[in-house]
Amino acid sequence: MDDFARRLLAWYRRHGRHDLPWQVGDPYARWLAEVMLQQTTVTAVIPYFQRFMNAFPTVQALARASQDEVLVHWAGLGYYARARNLHAAARRITEQYAGDFPRTAEAWEALPGVGPSTAAAIVAFAFGIPAPILDANARRVLARYHAVSGRDARAQRELWMHARDHTPTREAAAYTQAIMDLGALVCRKTPDCAACPVAADCAFEGEDAPVMRRARPERAVFMAVIRDPKRGFLLVRRPPHGVWGGLWSLPESAELKDLPAAVAALGLEPRLGTAAAPIRHVFTHFRLTITPIPIEGASQGCGVAERGDVMWYKGRGPGPGMPAPIRRLLNQFLEVP
Repeated sequence: MDDFARRLLAWYRRHGRHDLPWQVGDPYARWLAEVMLQQTTVTAVIPYFQRFMNAFPTVQALARASQDEVLVHWAGLGYYARARNLHAAARRITEQYAGDFPRTAEAWEALPGVGPSTAAAIVAFAFGIPAPILDANARRVLARYHAVSGRDARAQRELWMHARDHTPTREAAAYTQAIMDLGALVCRKTPDCAACPVAADCAFEGEDAPVMRRARPERAVFMAVIRDPKRGFLLVRRPPHGVWGGLWSLPESAELKDLPAAVAALGLEPRLGTAAAPIRHVFTHFRLTITPIPIEGASQGCGVAERGDVMWYKGRGPGPGMPAPIRRLLNQFLEVP
């Protein structure tokens, strides 16, 4: 074990996080947490993790569930491809491993939605197998400590080399959590170098290399709000891939002039009402403005039959898996008599 790992472990025993709900010996819980934590903070993940584990306490329960059931419990957490991949991987595990779990990082990487760093974290936490990780927190620590700049292939190779060199052959789980915690708690965007156990020989000089960030592009969409007094709102299932893939939403078009055709395709007369106040939602790569358009005379919607990609939702209760902005939009309409 090198000095970097030794100091990091000593710091972790005193200052690290030891009470997270997924810090248990269950490989399923560790896998679920690692997937949820991709591009999402611990604080945001905890309540979702607890609800998800209550709904699907085992990999077998998750595999038996429908995709709709899974997406309902994921709605609001974002990056929905993670949920679809998790579900697909659960089914593969039950088929290929009889409900047991892979024990190598390579086998985990072969599952949907599991990259090299996630696979390494799972085997380290679940089985104590040494494997280098390079999640966002570990990358920031190692990039500063070793003065590695950039995000190109060269920088990635160098950081993976340092990750391998520092990962000890024993106490793999503790070390993996330690480097994650150091990045999350101390070596943050504005680092607390005075609290860092490896600051004495760290190459960081107080300022990261500037990262050129492009302004998020703006997108707009018009959504038809079709509401029947008895059956509720008419929802359509989105395509399985892309933004909000597989979730339930509202008929939409990028141009207002194209919205009548989307409504007519459902068997309704496209009588567009006055636009309601738009809502805005920020994705990682763009900003979306949603303008709701009520459909007048929507009670005729009683003639629209439910099918695999169309359903009625009364707007009360948990409902199907919907993006958080769509649920918020429907709640606004529920407040209007």
